[in-house]
Amino acid sequence: MNAIALKSSTQNRLEGFALTAILQGFPSFVAAALILKLARHDIAGGVLLFVVLTSVLHGLFTPRLAPKFPKFLGHGYEPMFFNASLSFSEKIAKWRERPTTSVQLVTSELMLALLAVAVVSMK
Repeated sequence: MNAIALKSSTQNRLEGFALTAILQGFPSFVAAALILKLARHDIAGGVLLFVVLTSVLHGLFTPRLAPKFPKFLGHGYEPMFFNASLSFSEKIAKWRERPTTSVQLVTSELMLALLAVAVVSMK
């Protein structure tokens, strides 16, 4: 089976959007929400709305703007997520093989764990 022939451009864009929003936007905005919670700042609409809305907006706007402004938005954009020749699982597997991805994932995990402990221990 040839993945290129079976995948439409709409499906490829949807996969790229989902991967960008979930793997790159979501951890950042969860951390931002935890920092705001730690600072005892209320988020209008609630934390869930904030995280979901910002992740979706990140997934929509970053692929369009990052190629134009790589200095500012290049760290939150992965062109491989929009490669039509790769299947959904291949995109994730190839992204995980990159050394910078490993550092990014470990940093996000440690930051989220530390922030979660700080927020939970608040009185």
